[in-house]
Amino acid sequence: MIRTETPADAKAIEEVTLTAFTGLFSDNPTEHLIVNSLREADALSLSLVAEKDAGIVGHIAFSVVTVDGVDIGWYGLGPISVLPEFQKQSIGSTLIKKGLEQIRNMGGKGCVLLGSPEYYQRFGFKSYPNLYYEGVEEQRYFMALPFYEEVPDGKVEYHKAFYMEA
Repeated sequence: MIRTETPADAKAIEEVTLTAFTGLFSDNPTEHLIVNSLREADALSLSLVAEKDAGIVGHIAFSVVTVDGVDIGWYGLGPISVLPEFQKQSIGSTLIKKGLEQIRNMGGKGCVLLGSPEYYQRFGFKSYPNLYYEGVEEQRYFMALPFYEEVPDGKVEYHKAFYMEA
């Protein structure tokens, strides 16, 4: 079951995110801190959880991004996390599809993310040479999904919660 997070879910979301990211890219991940900081700043535009057997097994966050310092109705997807023992069961895919649908229904014009092209292309994400994110060695990992025809040009910035240190 996919649903919007409630205040009572915060601790479980933190645990799921920390568990999902520990050892994946680092033994000291910060993704759970990003989600907490977005929540504290009231910057979580959409936060969905996946529940199975009355427990939270997955989470996805969306927050506003700016292009050249301006909010133009685009969102950033992430972090997204699924407990390791529940991965490869379409939970992440379902969270992404439902989240993108809701962001679009909220009036969003598009979504960006930093991730694996091999995984995210199935949802329609791709790289656009004139829409970029600084600090990424290979821009192919920074992708966008326009909900309409127009893809903006410029530098994308996420909420300041994404730039914190562990």
